Amino acid sequence: MNTSFTPFPDLQTDRLLLRRLDKNDCVQLQELRSDEKVNRYLKRPKSITIDECEAFVKMIDGNLNDGIGAFWVITQKTDNTLIGTVCLWNFSIENETADLGYELSPAYQGQGIMLEVVEKIISYAFNTMQAKTILALTRPNNEGSRNLLKRSSFQQDLDYQYVNKEDAGEDVVYFLLDETK
Repeated sequence: MNTSFTPFPDLQTDRLLLRRLDKNDCVQLQELRSDEKVNRYLKRPKSITIDECEAFVKMIDGNLNDGIGAFWVITQKTDNTLIGTVCLWNFSIENETADLGYELSPAYQGQGIMLEVVEKIISYAFNTMQAKTILALTRPNNEGSRNLLKRSSFQQDLDYQYVNKEDAGEDVVYFLLDETK
């Protein structure tokens, strides 16, 4: 599995640009990560300071350099402002898997943006990274995320084949196999 992100892979869809996170995104990232609607389904602190955001940017850069995670800022092509994020992380080289994570500002939800993003990330994970399986964990009551994963052809891991029940905790596990491999 290819986990090199040098140079960083900016990705585009019809409406969106997925680009590298930088310290200029900290104000918007802080707003996104402080939003109650975004955080209601996530296991993380409810907000971050600008200093914590800058440390987060450094951590993301380190993950990229070490080939252990990729994190994209979602922007509209017409405006470089962060409206969401998407990441591939928690790689298992031996199992050729990557975990998918995402968040989107409530002002942009319900417009098909995340479906467009997830389709692009799936293509990148399978075709460029050569992953065989993409995993996603979500809260059982997060119907928006569950519907997004189903619309993107993910299947629920009812038998905990990919993530054991203890590690999944309260989350529902979904997986998507690259059928070409």
